[in-house]
Amino acid sequence: MSIFKYCYALRLVMPPRAESNLRLKARVFYALSDAVRLEILEFLRDGEKCVCEIVPHLELVQPVVSRHLRILRDLGLVRCRKDGNKRLYSVTDAKIFGLVDALSPELADFLAKEIMEYAVCR
Repeated sequence: MSIFKYCYALRLVMPPRAESNLRLKARVFYALSDAVRLEILEFLRDGEKCVCEIVPHLELVQPVVSRHLRILRDLGLVRCRKDGNKRLYSVTDAKIFGLVDALSPELADFLAKEIMEYAVCR
């Protein structure tokens, strides 16, 4: 069976909804995979903030912060509201913090040990 026929048959077996759901999950985890974006979310945990507050908090230039905010906004993790010439950002749903907080220090330590064991076994 050629690879094309195999992929086509697999596509017929896998429902489109599940595929799109998995892709959405992958995109959300991609958004959460960057330390700057996680720091933005942590900063927004206290409530709505203006970009003019986020930039000095992160100690990054405004275009870099805007790029990260756009990634979060495009996935629906944060929302943007205009107030005069200010842009205010807030988290769309506090449940996202449950996902972020799920990586407890204990789990992080366990994963770090697993990574070290794998590196030694290589």
